[in-house]
Amino acid sequence: MVAGDGVTVDGSGSVANPYIISAEAVTCEQVRPCFSAGDGAGYDPATGVISARPSGEDGNALEIGPDGGLLVPPAEVTCEQVRPCFSAGDGAAYDSETGVISARPSEDAGNNVAIGEDGGLYVPTGSATVTTGCGLTGDGSGGAPVTAATGTWPFECDVDVYGGGVYCDGTGALRGDPRSQATYTQDSLNQHYDETPVPGDSPGTPVETRYLEITNPDPCREAFLVCEVEVDVDFLLPAGAGASYGISTDEMYYTANTGSSTVTDAHVQTTKVYNRVIPPGGTLSEPLQIIMGRGTDGATYNRIQTFMRAFIFNL
Repeated sequence: MVAGDGVTVDGSGSVANPYIISAEAVTCEQVRPCFSAGDGAGYDPATGVISARPSGEDGNALEIGPDGGLLVPPAEVTCEQVRPCFSAGDGAAYDSETGVISARPSEDAGNNVAIGEDGGLYVPTGSATVTTGCGLTGDGSGGAPVTAATGTWPFECDVDVYGGGVYCDGTGALRGDPRSQATYTQDSLNQHYDETPVPGDSPGTPVETRYLEITNPDPCREAFLVCEVEVDVDFLLPAGAGASYGISTDEMYYTANTGSSTVTDAHVQTTKVYNRVIPPGGTLSEPLQIIMGRGTDGATYNRIQTFMRAFIFNL
């Protein structure tokens, strides 16, 4: 056996003289060079003392207290220094000379908040309730808040889809959807002509166009129109002659003289119904176009009578 650094071996290893292995003690002088001081710490390598190291810069309040601990003496702050840091916001009052902060009740008319005899905020019993009239229920208390008085939806359809609205106008009054309305306008003309040949083409040639001016009276909603027009034409038909008339592109009436003498003022009144839509507050100039055709063997016309009607609905 061979002893290494810091170790000694004694004895021969026999029962009478066993090995004795000993380690040399480490001294403080050997250990102390392993340490040094960083920021905020002090170290004395001669004594091995480690301590806190206060900064030496001006204004540093940290020091070593009488008991050997770190000490920051209480700052000497005056009320005059602190009070400028505060001010009063909504609902609060602040006296910068005395430092007193207090609640500030509004001076508006009807305010029931007051300062009670014990210095606390006080609202007299009953002052938080209100009296409601038509369309409202409740008194404003926690158990009976003010709400709109509503009925029960009596219809089979979904109220979320088909229910109308309620709105607040410029004066604060409640308003509903614009009122539904229905109105009506019409025009008619019975005009005579010199005997005029009926065109021979089919389904016909436009010979007259008349107009009905229709105004939507509702500035809020579009108008749905049911338009009804009537036309009556007088034909003069020599023997064997035929003629037809129509509304727009639709031939509505055809007649022929199968006799041997002239037929005068052959006529019939026809009707056509259709719909239109007019934007809010808009005006429509609705045309009624009369066509004639299939004129043969000297057929002529001498009168056209028309009626134009519009049923206007704002729903």
